[in-house]
Parts: sequence; structure tokens; C-alpha cells
Amino acid sequence: MRGHETKSRGRIQFNLPDSVDPAVCVRENFPVVATNPILILPFALLLGAMALAPVLAPRWWEKHYPKIALSLGAVTAGVYFFVLHDVKSLGHAAQEYFSFIALVGSLFVVSGGIHIGVKGGATPFRNVAFLFAGALLANVLGTTGAAMLLIRPWLRMNQKRVAAHHVVFFIFIVANVGGCLTPIGDPPLFLGFLQGVPFWWVAKNCWPMWAVAVGALLTIFYAVDRIHFCRAPQLVQEKESACESWRFEGLGNLFFLAVILGAVFLTTPIFLREGLMIAAAFGSWFTTKKSVHAANSFNFHPAIEVAILFAGIFATMPPALAWLEQNAGVLLGQNPSAGSLYFGTGTLSAVLDNAPTYLGFMSALAGVTGVLDIKVLLQDYGGHLIAISVGAVFFGAATYIGNGPNFMVKAVAEQSGVRMPTFIEFLLKFSLPFLLPVLAAVWLLFFRS
Repeated sequence: MRGHETKSRGRIQFNLPDSVDPAVCVRENFPVVATNPILILPFALLLGAMALAPVLAPRWWEKHYPKIALSLGAVTAGVYFFVLHDVKSLGHAAQEYFSFIALVGSLFVVSGGIHIGVKGGATPFRNVAFLFAGALLANVLGTTGAAMLLIRPWLRMNQKRVAAHHVVFFIFIVANVGGCLTPIGDPPLFLGFLQGVPFWWVAKNCWPMWAVAVGALLTIFYAVDRIHFCRAPQLVQEKESACESWRFEGLGNLFFLAVILGAVFLTTPIFLREGLMIAAAFGSWFTTKKSVHAANSFNFHPAIEVAILFAGIFATMPPALAWLEQNAGVLLGQNPSAGSLYFGTGTLSAVLDNAPTYLGFMSALAGVTGVLDIKVLLQDYGGHLIAISVGAVFFGAATYIGNGPNFMVKAVAEQSGVRMPTFIEFLLKFSLPFLLPVLAAVWLLFFRS
């Protein structure tokens, strides 16, 4: 793909060819007033509410979170519409939200029509094998597809002693880090593919980081799960050590799953991609036996909760992304290191949508280096692009909102009776002690110099 220069407040950005929908890729020409940090306040308040309210007032939050999320979203949308008269940015946010919900919702419905029967087998070693298989599958089905397909059998495997660490490490490995080998694996990598990054460039250059991170997380999980397993009653250990056969129901939904994954690559005409996803969801819903949905304890509550919260997130996020577009080059400086790109992209990917964050830093790198051709950028600054790619994917595991499937996995687990950590507990009890050392080790081994 050939990049060319556009003037956008002194920044250099990649432009996509006309055949690619720019609304899902690079946001251009934000009004300068939209980058005012004051406009980020509703987004910050929503994140704060999601972090603190479930701890300080859980019943109140459970009852009123739709009002909070949608009201804060309405404030930002109102400013953009009535004050800034920036309908374009609102349209982009609405389209991206619709694309997000179409993908996550359709995968939720289709995966809910596939029942993987497992009983027992939840020894620490078998759990590690399952998570490793999920990490590989994430590169074929995407982190969202793999997470939605595997979370229910994962919970059933561990139903006798299921705990928060089972779900959190599932989020770390299957819903995030595992999908770092192909553009299908995670949305930022797919957008990089649309920008001209060759399909196999990711696997060729990111597999060492993937191997270190997945290997380290699996090792940590084994140690944690081994302690938990040894503390379980002896009867539970004996039942879960029994080797029982697996069974699969609703395999006809694999066709609908293939339709959704194929639709991801469609960019024109507008909404064809989302239309195919929604059609696949309806096809799955009406052709799947009720007994399969009953076996999965399937209902729409997790999807509704995610739809409401992310409506608020997508509505309040444009000012934060606009500020990033305006200031990424300043933050990087004139000679950015791979390490600064890794931590910069990663830190913002933990609280913002990691796809536009990836593109923002990729665009900023092109601007500060003056390299506008993607092939030359890959050749001369390949290590920097690797850092951006790995940071966007890996750090998405740090919070519930870091990547789309994270919150969906949390909602499914809670529906199954798992007591999940709050936003802050997730950070303090899991991300900081377990994930952060792995992220730091990746920096130390690959990006320090």
C-alpha cells in the first residue's frame, strides 16, 4: 500500500485507498476544540464509575449503570452535535460502535449455539493445555471468537473449583495475548493489515514475544492453579482427575462462525459486513436446538450489559482519541525508542480502544520519521512497529475495557456464578502482580534498546 502525505495540523497520516472504509481506520481532521482535555471528563467519569461503583455501591451500580453510561455518553454527544457541530466524528463513533456490537453480539449468539460437553479434567496440567490451545485458536478465530467459543467449556471444566483466577488468566491468554500472530487475531493487527502490513509479517516478527508472554503466563497460571488444586477437597481432586470424553453439539453453527469471520474482511459496500454478521446470528438462533441453548444456560443478559456499557464508552471516547491524534507526535518526541512506543501504545490501549490507539501511534511514527511509504517504514523502523503491535495487543489484557471480549467474558462468568474481581481488584490482584512482570520481561528482552 502506498502512503501519502496529508496536512492535518502538522501531522502526517496514512490514508487508505478508496476501497477501504476510513471510518474504521484513521480519524482525520478533528476540530481543534475537540482536543480540549475538559471534553475527556465524561470518559474519565465513566471509567471511574466502572472502577469504583461496583466496590462502593454494588447494588446501586447494578441498578443504575445503564443511566450512568448512557447519560455521560449523551453529554459528550450533545457537545459534539450542538456545540462543535462535528457530526462526522459522531458518525464515526456510531459506526464503530455498530461494527463492534455486530461482531461481538453475533459471535456471542453463534458460540452460544455450540455446546462443548466436558466433565472433570480440570487438573492444572489439562487447564494449561486448554489455555495453550485457546491461544493458538485466537489467531484463527480472533480473540473475540475464541473467547466466546471456549469460555463456557472452560467454566464447565473447572466447575467443581472454579475461581476468579481461572477467568482472569483466560482473559490474559485467550482473549488478548494469544491473538498476536495473525491480523485476524486482534483488531489492531487487522487494521495494520489494511494499512499495508503483510499478512505474515506479524507472525514472522512477533512470535518471540508471543512465545515468551504466553509461556510465562501459562507457567504463572500453572503455579497458581496447582496451589488452588492442592487446597481442594480430595473428592473434588479425584473427580476432576478422571479422564472423560468430550462431546460437541450444534456444530452446524461452525458455518455461521465462518460467515462472521469472512465478513470481517469486507469493507464495501457500507454495512454489508455488519449485515452478514447479524444474518448469521439470526440463522444460528433459529436453527439451533433449544436443548443446546439450555445446556449452555444461554441468555442475552451478558450481551445487553456489554452493549450498554460500551455505548457509553464509544460515545465518550472521541475526545480522548482526538487528543491522542493531536498529541501523539509530541508525546513520542523526535526520536522515539521502541520501548517508549511499546509502553505508550500499551498504556493507552488498556483504557482506550486499542485499534485506533495502534493507528494513532503508527501515524505518529510515520510523521516524526518522515517515512510515508509503509514498505520503507517496515524496513527501516520494523522494530518500532513490532513494539506498537505487541503493546496494543498485550496491554489490552490489563483492564476489563482494554479489549472487546474482556468484558463479555466477565459477564458470562458472572452469569455462571463466578465471583469476578471488580475493576480495581482486577488491576491490583491480577494485572499488577501477574501480568505486569510479564509485560516488563517482554520489554526487557526485546524493546529495551
